[in-house]
Amino acid sequence: MPDPARHHPERLIAFAEALCRAAGLDAPKAAAVAKTLVESDLLGHVTHGLALLPRYLDDALSGGMTREGEPEVVRDRGACLTWNGRRLPGPWLVHKALDIALERVATYGTCSVAIGDSHHIGCLAAYLTRATDRGCMAVLSSSASAAAAVAPFGAISGVLAPDPVAAGIPTEGDPILMDVSASITTINMAGQLQKAGARYAHPWVQDAQGNPSTDPAVLTQGGTLLPAGGLDHGQKGYAWALLNEAQTQGLSGYGRADRPTGWTASVLLQVYDPEAFAGLDAFRRQTTHTAEACRAATPRPGVARVRLPGESGLAHRRAAFRDGLALSPAILGGLQGAAAKLGVALPEAMSPPG
Repeated sequence: MPDPARHHPERLIAFAEALCRAAGLDAPKAAAVAKTLVESDLLGHVTHGLALLPRYLDDALSGGMTREGEPEVVRDRGACLTWNGRRLPGPWLVHKALDIALERVATYGTCSVAIGDSHHIGCLAAYLTRATDRGCMAVLSSSASAAAAVAPFGAISGVLAPDPVAAGIPTEGDPILMDVSASITTINMAGQLQKAGARYAHPWVQDAQGNPSTDPAVLTQGGTLLPAGGLDHGQKGYAWALLNEAQTQGLSGYGRADRPTGWTASVLLQVYDPEAFAGLDAFRRQTTHTAEACRAATPRPGVARVRLPGESGLAHRRAAFRDGLALSPAILGGLQGAAAKLGVALPEAMSPPG
């Protein structure tokens, strides 16, 4: 098969921003959505990058996403801030929360922002370097309170969401960037596998009778995602999901108890300034030592070397800025359809396919 066309990231951001503007988002919101989705692709999180943009645009046009206005302040106590996100674009809300948290953390040492009823926020890892570049640690959690795709450990019926958490940890070199879910796999990954007619490598889902399966199609037939740990140690992923939903839905005051519909997210952003504790140098000394110890650990047979969370993503990002970002035909097809619908010109590729 011919190599896919490659695009310069900045051109893709401009293209995505133009699509968002054509769908009615104002300039700051369109810019935040475009940058965040492309950043996800740059880090290799392709299920949460530009693949999501056609769905975002459909929601903006149909009213599922609020296109204008500001979040409602529910409570503000300086180091703790809570918003009703009013279903505004998730990337814009999270970047706005980061702006405030990075400003306030210099005074309070820590700052937490809870957001209820945000629209989908995309890939959590895409936000982290804004904090780590400033020498701060960030923890970002999200839950989809209208989703019930994950079964509690020991159950068949779905109750919970994949409930991801991400953290950016500064070191003396590249930051550690983790982005993991309380379920083994995600709803978006299941959808992509179904479209491709593929199966999971391992039994990460269960059918409606509770039998483990590698077939993502069981999710459309009453099946559910398994919590992290699966049938063996799934109580760990189950407990993690409960903690996540308490932090995101409980602290924001908006979640399952409100019986929401549509594409909504509850969010908790926490930013820490190491200078308010033992100091940034002391923090980095510890995190760098641990990172180096992990890299130096003897790999097991078949593993070339031990890597840190985020290491491959940052390498992928550097390569994309150097050589261009390749998008799969499925993602390009969705973008082409959105571009034709909204009258936006496609970005010029750096080189043609093949």
